[in-house]
Amino acid sequence: MSNPDYFDSFSNLAMEREDGVLTVKFHTEGGPCIFTGQTHEDLTIALERISLDADNWCVVLTGSGDTFMDQIDGPSLGDITDPLQWEKIRVEGLKILQRLVELPMPVVGVANGPATVHSEYLLLADVHIASERATYGDFPHPTFGITAGDGLQVVWEEVVGAARAKWLLWSGETIDATTAMQWGVVTEVLPHNEVLARGYEIARMLAARPELYRRLQKQTLNQRMRRRVVEGVPYGMALEGLTAARLGRS
Repeated sequence: MSNPDYFDSFSNLAMEREDGVLTVKFHTEGGPCIFTGQTHEDLTIALERISLDADNWCVVLTGSGDTFMDQIDGPSLGDITDPLQWEKIRVEGLKILQRLVELPMPVVGVANGPATVHSEYLLLADVHIASERATYGDFPHPTFGITAGDGLQVVWEEVVGAARAKWLLWSGETIDATTAMQWGVVTEVLPHNEVLARGYEIARMLAARPELYRRLQKQTLNQRMRRRVVEGVPYGMALEGLTAARLGRS
């Protein structure tokens, strides 16, 4: 059976499927992903296509090489000091997080290395495991000098509590996989060369569950997170946009 056309439609997303388990791998030309404005736009569309494909029974979300994501091409986002351009980013940002928590199938997040750009994508997974080489933090916002309002503030607070989330997002520091395990961010930390195989093992187990169970369990377990995303991300990104606009006057 041939793959759906959307598998090859997105330059920074490599997709393959076996026995109902869809792998979505962030990449740039086959190597670690450099996140761009195009990645942001494409991910909103890709998640919608994934959600509508009944042959996807479980998703494995990971990165390429030894990195989940730790680089971003700021200029590719366009003029973020322009309110009209920022509104496009704000709408896409909300859609990405909503669609991740609303996918009608479980997601296994596999942190195969540093996750200091959009770590919230992993934290929104239904099961999240990490390589011993994984690190977590927020690289772009302190670097650009804009507030972290695009979901990091909501998802990290929900997962680890307010005090730890505030420390992580204020300090700009990173935590290692062992600390992430202690904080409840991940359920397992594995040797680097074993983590992806373990992710597939979990995904195959979840994919084997009855379809209606998968769909409704997903809704049941993500109800609170979905509400937090809808409430917090539009406001947070509006504030982020204000600090972005200020960059144009610096």
